[in-house]
Amino acid sequence: MESVSKKKTEEKLKPKLFSVMKNYTRQQFVKDVISGIIVAIIALPLSIALALASGVRPEQGLYTAVTAGFVVSFLGGSRVQIAGPTAAFATIVAGIVAAEGMDGLVISTIMAGIFLVLMGIFRFGSLIKYIPNTITAGFTFGIAVTILLGQIKDFCGISFKNSPVETIDKVKELISCAGTFSIQAFLIGLLSLAILVFWPKKLSKIPPSLIAVIVAAAVVKLSGIGVNTIGDLYSISSAPPKFALPEVTFARVKALVPNAFTIAVLAAVESLLSCVVADGMIGSKHRSNMELAAQGLGNITSALFGGIPATGAIARTAANIKNGGRTPIAGMVHAVVVLLILVLFMPYAKMIPMPTIAAILFVVAYNMCGWREIVHIVKTSPKSDILVLFTTLILTVVFDLVVAIVVGLIMAALLFMKRMADVTEVHGWVYVDDEDTDTDNIALKKVPENTQVYEINGPMFFAAADKFSYLMDTRNIDVLCIRMRNVPAIDSAGVQMLEKIYKKCRKHNISVVFSHVNEQPMQVMEKAGFVDDVGRENFCNHIDSALERAAVLEQEAAAKRQ
Repeated sequence: MESVSKKKTEEKLKPKLFSVMKNYTRQQFVKDVISGIIVAIIALPLSIALALASGVRPEQGLYTAVTAGFVVSFLGGSRVQIAGPTAAFATIVAGIVAAEGMDGLVISTIMAGIFLVLMGIFRFGSLIKYIPNTITAGFTFGIAVTILLGQIKDFCGISFKNSPVETIDKVKELISCAGTFSIQAFLIGLLSLAILVFWPKKLSKIPPSLIAVIVAAAVVKLSGIGVNTIGDLYSISSAPPKFALPEVTFARVKALVPNAFTIAVLAAVESLLSCVVADGMIGSKHRSNMELAAQGLGNITSALFGGIPATGAIARTAANIKNGGRTPIAGMVHAVVVLLILVLFMPYAKMIPMPTIAAILFVVAYNMCGWREIVHIVKTSPKSDILVLFTTLILTVVFDLVVAIVVGLIMAALLFMKRMADVTEVHGWVYVDDEDTDTDNIALKKVPENTQVYEINGPMFFAAADKFSYLMDTRNIDVLCIRMRNVPAIDSAGVQMLEKIYKKCRKHNISVVFSHVNEQPMQVMEKAGFVDDVGRENFCNHIDSALERAAVLEQEAAAKRQ
């Protein structure tokens, strides 16, 4: 049995590539290559746009697609995942670069990669699902709003006097510099946006972002209108990624831990979400822990070769599936093709107008915002969930993602504990022959005369501790019977409350009997030594045996009184 269990555990950390190659065919190879080329063409303008939105050089987005894209496909736990720069990281990366420089970003990304690898090794893949949907929906929409507000400047050709980093400061700068609005830039932005939105679905295999880039660049070049291009604002290199180590000090590593943790959590959530979406599209099942480890290694590689944080990209992954990609070979081909484009055609990227980049990011922001999910949550969820949603959303826009996630998780945890406390209850059994017994209690067992039975429903934890005060009433009884069949879990506070009850009962010569204690509560009580204190003979599997035990204890108590 141990060898079988061990084998299953090892398989969870086995890259999908090594599994799918057993039955790989030439026909699938052709499909994977075609899909990889198409996805690379889609990734080209997106990677450049996301790099600029992140405050780094255009080619660094392509470095990320090449390095992280190849490593994640090669070692990942999904058949079809495409990794690269995504909009979710844009505001985080821009903030880190502005405050800590590129070395700070590299160190943060490497540490985030290490966190992700450890998360995979220690099987944290299944724990990501415990991050509430309201939080992920809130910060995703907040990031989309932040990206949109950050691109209005280039879309409208507005010239800033300052270079604000925070979103609120950008809005203030937009208002104060509105007089520099450029009608030429705005029209190019509208043209690009129209192509992105209205490009015929029949021609969907030709990415609309690529058409928008070519058409807008041609219009600006041929007309000679005064619209900023990438080449006007940034230096562009066609050199392939090069290995470089940052200058590392303990003090800097310590200061950058919060940034690294944020990158790691966001990369884990978005990557596994993308895997789940992909699984639904192809009827497969990803290996979440292997995917986390691969994402970690991909981010480390990206950082060491001049890239930025990467994660699974839902849109590019979906495009890979729609174009026939079914194995990690497609993602690896995508990375190689992006590298070839970088080396051979990168100089032409300097002709891309900045309003076109802004238009592409507008569409990215719209696609990622998930407004339909926001509307659904508002319509169907309790007010507490809606509060968590909008708190996370607003904090993401006004402050940053770190604050939003921390506050959101704290709020969600407190609200969850309140709900659990609300559903936890303790009620006493009544005697069958009581005058007040209603028909619902007709089937209750016959309880010994000097025994009181209480049944606990719901988890026993600190937030529900006040609900157990009823158990402290030990007047005129010889035995207290506590039924716990509906207690799925208990924490240390719950055990302490039971210990308190037991000590009071022992002080008044009252015996305590437990009925139907579930596995988790039993393990916790055994570890605390509570089971031995009470006596294992007083823990019964069924209420019938518990009542029989209570009858025996009553007889012993009566004999002592005589």
